[in-house]
Amino acid sequence: MPELRRDPIIGRWVIIATERVKRPRDFRTEKQESRKGFCPFCKGFEDKTPPEILAYRTRDSRPNTPGWRVRVVPNKFPALRIEGGLGKKGDGIYDLMNGIGAHEVIIESPDHIVTNTELSNEHMVEVLWAYRDRMIDLKKDSRFSYGLLFKNVGMAAGASLEHAHTQLIVMPIVPRTVNAEMEGGRRFYNYRGRCIFCDMIIQEAADRKRVVLETEHYISFSPFAARFPFETWIVPKRHSSCFENIQKVEIEDLAETLKRTLKKIEVTLEMPPYNYVIHTSPFDQGELPYYHWHIEIIPRLTKVAGFEWGTGFYINPVTPEDAAEFLGQIEA
Repeated sequence: MPELRRDPIIGRWVIIATERVKRPRDFRTEKQESRKGFCPFCKGFEDKTPPEILAYRTRDSRPNTPGWRVRVVPNKFPALRIEGGLGKKGDGIYDLMNGIGAHEVIIESPDHIVTNTELSNEHMVEVLWAYRDRMIDLKKDSRFSYGLLFKNVGMAAGASLEHAHTQLIVMPIVPRTVNAEMEGGRRFYNYRGRCIFCDMIIQEAADRKRVVLETEHYISFSPFAARFPFETWIVPKRHSSCFENIQKVEIEDLAETLKRTLKKIEVTLEMPPYNYVIHTSPFDQGELPYYHWHIEIIPRLTKVAGFEWGTGFYINPVTPEDAAEFLGQIEA
């Protein structure tokens, strides 16, 4: 029997239709052959990207040369451009502004790797520091309201280059999805005086039915109303709405938690394409008692089609409980 589940944060309904799929192997994703040849993100080709904004490198190396471990450059084909003013205006009932923002690429290794699960924990820590450092720097610009860190792995997930990298887009508006999460969190806080994400952590840790793994500072779980099969969230146990306020010990733990969670997904689903995004509070909001930064990991196993577009509902053929059980069985 299909089941309707309501997301406790934003109130979105999801249909869990388990008759469609029984096990992870029922998902068939096209295996992507490694692309040979020239890659502008590999060491030795630093002159093929825009000049670096940030790099963690050996002391004796110079900018835009080999010797780096993690490197941040502007996107060569940016969605938004950093130069200029907002130019907000109206056209009758319509609002518009200039496409001002920043679009950067965090290149995670000088070696040609496909996924950051291939990195050491120490190297992954540096990747996360680069995330934090760029967010802190860009939030100083008063034109910008929000920064979204996101990763595309595999062509079906939108990756145009297979070399492991993350993108950061900073924009002058807050995304609708984040606004909906914040509003849902605010309603819950006003009613109960607690953060809904903190309550979710307590309940998931107690039930254990949807937990994928748990560490000292994080819990990784399949959300109760997961939109997609094997959707997995990583949520910090310490209440914080700003990712960029993460502490050193939390970054070290997050490197391990993120790598292990991704490894479980990659092994269980045989290297599926996937995305992950970091949702954090807007730049001008600071720490909020009702919002909680988190990472959402979405394997790209199903298609969003007419029903989803027409209703805003999602159809998920795998229960979050089954997904967590499959993932939990994998050693990582």
